[in-house]
Amino acid sequence: MAQALLGCIADDFTGATDLANMLVRGGMRTVQTIGVPDTDARIEADALVVALKSRTIPAKHAVRQSLEALEWLRAQGCRQFFFKYCSTFDSTSKGNIGPVAEALLDALKDDFTIACPAFPENGRTIFRGNLFVGEVLLNESGMENHPLTPMTDSNLVRVLQRQTKSKVGLIRYDTIAQGAEAIRARIDELKEDGVRLAIADALSDADLYALGKACRDRLLVTGGSGIALGLPQNFHSADLLVYAGDAADLQKIDGKAVVLAGSASKATNSQVAEWRSSKPSFRVDPIALSRGEPVVKNAVDYARNHDETVLIYATSSPVEVKTVQKELGAQTAGRLVEDALASIARMLRDAGVRKFVVAGGETSGAVVQALGIHSLRIGPQIDPGVPATQSVATNDDVPLALALKSGNFGTTDFFEKALKAL
Repeated sequence: MAQALLGCIADDFTGATDLANMLVRGGMRTVQTIGVPDTDARIEADALVVALKSRTIPAKHAVRQSLEALEWLRAQGCRQFFFKYCSTFDSTSKGNIGPVAEALLDALKDDFTIACPAFPENGRTIFRGNLFVGEVLLNESGMENHPLTPMTDSNLVRVLQRQTKSKVGLIRYDTIAQGAEAIRARIDELKEDGVRLAIADALSDADLYALGKACRDRLLVTGGSGIALGLPQNFHSADLLVYAGDAADLQKIDGKAVVLAGSASKATNSQVAEWRSSKPSFRVDPIALSRGEPVVKNAVDYARNHDETVLIYATSSPVEVKTVQKELGAQTAGRLVEDALASIARMLRDAGVRKFVVAGGETSGAVVQALGIHSLRIGPQIDPGVPATQSVATNDDVPLALALKSGNFGTTDFFEKALKAL
């Protein structure tokens, strides 16, 4: 197989699988690595996705990790690069989207890129620079209550401008609707005006395909996974890629399963409530963890004593989250939950569990690292933005089946659907 064509850097683990899912749908054989690999050996894939855990760390660390990922991807021979972040633009006034995008542009010696987190299939659209989640603005969607990255402004031009010294512009919908050539012309106008980063409107998949086509010759593209819809076709058109109809094929894995949920999003809260209405569940209490109570052991014992799949969750309502954060601090509370769920996953793996459904980007990152997974093959879509995946076994490792879900993604019955898909 020829060297990889598209090299991607994702700022969290579920975002990485979300992106990889899009590329597989476009016929690109895709491998996702967990962090930057410590080897220069070539990986056989059309697209490579490096999953970082850099969304909420200090901006300077996020920049350093992203540049390390870029260096590895360039060594793999990639021709174009993609910086992937959440479709709700999760970030703070200090970053990390702006600083990372700027650093990547500098490293590539490039002068412009777009920023488009739109994902219409999951209800994320952008109009006149404002991000909508379903029918409401971002700052009215529940994201204003996010414990780490509260999104209180729907205008992404303003949000991104607060994060960067570069001038930020806008590619409005009336230009997007005219197609790729009009978008390229607008990009040229923005560059002449000194703009280096531009938010791009998008209301439909057709808009994302147009943006992808317009970015055919750009070294760097940034956005949510949706914008990746239009990138594979550019390689097809240039006769660099042959559509792989079997790109999503995975082998069957047998064994017990578990569902782990750490996200406090509205979607995950609904999914947890749906499961708990008829199936066994165990709640991980961060206050009990802080007191040194044997929560991890009790959760593992609970799962091992049930023949059917159980849910182990730390998901709470926004009010409960704020109460816990007030007592423990946001960072401490989050770390306690992530560490606990990671330990539970590792102990259950050792007890024979082979299938893991995980809700929450930070939780997924902690679990994947605890399981010692270095890379994933990407399989078929379960729900928009969430594919089935399978660990790439090394040495005598047993492959694991995983569904890693962003907190905001998935239908109410997602956990049940994911278990069937795995």
